[in-house]
Amino acid sequence: MNTSVKIAGVTLKNPIMVASGTFGSGAEYSEFVDLNRLGAVVTKGVANVPWPGNPTPRITEVYGGMLNAIGLQNPGIDVFIQRDLENLKNYETKVMVNVCGHSIPEYVEVVERLADTNADLLEINISCPNVTKGGITFGTVPSVAEEVTREVKKVAKQPVIMKLSPNVTSIAEMAKAVEAGGADGVSLINTLTGMQIDIDRRKFALANKTGGMSGPAVKPIAVRMVYEAAHAVKIPVIGMGGISTGRDAIEFMMAGATAVSIGTANFINPYATVEAVEEIEVFMKEHGIEDINEIIGCVE
Repeated sequence: MNTSVKIAGVTLKNPIMVASGTFGSGAEYSEFVDLNRLGAVVTKGVANVPWPGNPTPRITEVYGGMLNAIGLQNPGIDVFIQRDLENLKNYETKVMVNVCGHSIPEYVEVVERLADTNADLLEINISCPNVTKGGITFGTVPSVAEEVTREVKKVAKQPVIMKLSPNVTSIAEMAKAVEAGGADGVSLINTLTGMQIDIDRRKFALANKTGGMSGPAVKPIAVRMVYEAAHAVKIPVIGMGGISTGRDAIEFMMAGATAVSIGTANFINPYATVEAVEEIEVFMKEHGIEDINEIIGCVE
């Protein structure tokens, strides 16, 4: 029985990854999860310099999930390479580094720094506010998304996966744009923009007013967007958004995802990723599936 999948030439032992920002860089969960059992560890986003993130409160529970406005707090690329990437050398799993930036030169600087590290894949978070374009996010304008993809690809030594925002009119159009820019794959969905108001205090629940919605409630939207993206491009798709179980993961794969990332579920159940790997293996045995790749995009 084969559970391995391939993303842009990189072979994962199984399709289960973790969603950036929900798993630290692996060390925090290593006492609960054998990282060697995962297809890949996806790190928290890293920038060229430390980012302090947004003011608190910046997380709130909502019906069917959560809102977060962390603001991509991170220690910067220097600490990240010395501490986080060094620690991940201890595990036999693939490493995908999530990269964030406020301008194209910032993205390029981080990607250049990662060139000779143990990172196997790069996930470029284009949901960051673009300071040179008046604060719009890179991932909402096709031409801007294509431009950042092209510039990153010029310097990248590892395959480049562009992480797409769902807060767009057409996810297929965005996927096509980054494919045109040279992306080796896409991952989606990032969080949906949401808001919660505390009616007793007459205040926003988050200091930032809005935050990113994630969790089980977004799954049907994510499945639909993964299906649309997978049918729009020829590059592999990594699906995420409300995945809690192996059966959820299989649903995304049948929609067209080659691999999946588990995010919010890690906060509820720190064993969610390894349990999903085991559930996929059981599903394959029960349904006589010899190769997990047989089910990718099987639903038309």
